[in-house]
Order: sequence, then structure tokens, then C-alpha cells
Amino acid sequence: MNETYDVVVIGGGAAGLSGAVALARSRRSVLVVDAGEPRNRSADHVHNFLTRDDTPPAELYAAGRAEVARYGGHLETGTVARLSRDGELFRAEVNGRAVAARRLLVATGLRDELPDVPGLAGRWGTDVLHCPYCHGWEVRDKRVGILATGPGAAHQALLFRQLTSDVTMLRHTAAPFGGEQAGQFSALGIPVIDGLVAQVEAADDRLTGVLLADGRRVALDALVVAPRFVANAEVLAPLGLAPVEVSLDGQVIGTRIAADATTGATSVPGVYVAGNVAAPQAQVIASAAAGLMAGAVINADLVAADAARAVTLSTMRKCA
Repeated sequence: MNETYDVVVIGGGAAGLSGAVALARSRRSVLVVDAGEPRNRSADHVHNFLTRDDTPPAELYAAGRAEVARYGGHLETGTVARLSRDGELFRAEVNGRAVAARRLLVATGLRDELPDVPGLAGRWGTDVLHCPYCHGWEVRDKRVGILATGPGAAHQALLFRQLTSDVTMLRHTAAPFGGEQAGQFSALGIPVIDGLVAQVEAADDRLTGVLLADGRRVALDALVVAPRFVANAEVLAPLGLAPVEVSLDGQVIGTRIAADATTGATSVPGVYVAGNVAAPQAQVIASAAAGLMAGAVINADLVAADAARAVTLSTMRKCA
């Protein structure tokens, strides 16, 4: 084995970098391996991150990498492959070379599978949105459409109605709204337009509206969608960890790696997860907090293991 670390962190977003800082500050040897493709790379700014609001994601992560390095952590751009366990160590192939780790912190995030509507993906993160807390302020008082692909669209409509009085529900592939939801839409002045959305339209690098399959056009400034959140967890398969489904209001919204909600510990001893790979709806600041907690728990785990080993060696010397 060419290199052995206390912890290898897979993923260098908010969760991975926060965990790495906590570990490096505890004088743990840490390697962060990051593919350089954060989930929010298409977004212009990070929001709801206290004191760092409106920071471009790339700037936030660059600052995080500098902090890891300042405390002696190692960072590398690349991918992890051939993950396996060998006794008390984990083995990994990092950019073609062998690396070992006593513990793993996996913060590989997720990928957003978007509705299959022409023109939609190209506006993702700019004026095609999904989270009112991440981007709602930026579309306040604008014309906002909700692309309904399931029952969760009703909740999105109510959240964005807090930000603008001009909300339109595009029913698209969702079942008809009735009962309480229809009453809410009527009372709040949210029109419901039936029909499939055939195209997201834009001009001068901004969204202008949508084209329906029957030829009608709806003028909009922003479109709210519900992606399917898919955990980037393929690297964990050799260790026996597979994603489980996540549901909201009876609808499957994605997958995640099951873990303790506080510590990030998985069912495989020594493997921890943090951020969107474990909590699909976590915003950047929540992912950073989860990474910090996981890092602290991993360090405590290693401290206990080191103490137990010291006791064993001390006993052996006394008996020799």
C-alpha cells in the first residue's frame, strides 16, 4: 500500500470539506478526493449560509479547500474506484494508485434528474428552480410557473406564493388537483393550466415562458420543477451499501444512503456519510454541519480505537 490515511474523504463539497477540516484540526491524516462536479455548479450563488450569503459556489469551495490545506489535509482532484475492505483498513484506487484508510467519509452528493422537457435543462440553476429557500428571493414578485409532475407541486406552489402573487400551476403530468388543494389555489389566485408542457422557451439568456403541446404559450420569468434526487453512491456498492428510496407525500422523490441522522454512521462499521448523499433535501449550510458532525464522530471513533490499541500493547509489554 503506497499511502495510508486516518480518513479518506470522498467528495469535496460543503459536507466533505467541513468534515476534513474537523479531522485535520484534530491532527488526523486526511485525504480529500473530489471529482470537481458539485451539485450546485450551475447556480450563481449560495444562499441561506450565514455570513456567506450570495457567495458563488466555486468561491466557497475554494475557500474550504484552502482551510483543509492550512491544517495539513491533502486534497486531490479525481475519483475513487475499487473500494474494498481489508481487515481494519479500507482499500481504494485513487487516480490509478493504491490508497488505504482507517475510516471513510463519503460526501459524494447527488445528481438531479430533471423532467424531460426540451429547453428545461439548459436553464437549470438559473431560472429553472426547485427550492424556494435557495432561489426564491431572486424571483420575488416575478411570474413563476410550477411544472407539476406529482402531488408535491401543490406544496411548491404555496411556498412560492409567499414570494410572489403571480404563480401559475402547469398541471403537465400530475393528476388533477381537487378538494383542499383546489380550494387553496382558488383562494390564493393560483390558476391551474391543463396540458403538457412541450418546450421551455428563452431569449437573451433568460426564460420567457413555456409552450404547451396544444400550441398555447404561457409567459413566465421562472419555472419551478421537482427533480428526482439520485444519490451518487455507486462507489459504496462493493461495501454492501445500496441507496434506499426517499418519499414525500406518498411520492418517491429520490434515493439516499441510510445512516444515523446525527452521526452519519452507516450500517458498515467505519463508513460514514454526510450531505446530500444521505439527506437529499439538505441545503449547503446543513450539509456543511453534517460534515462537521461526521468528522467529529469519526475522530472520536479513532481516538477510542487508538486508546484500545495502546492498552493492548501496554498489557503485552507487561506480560513479556
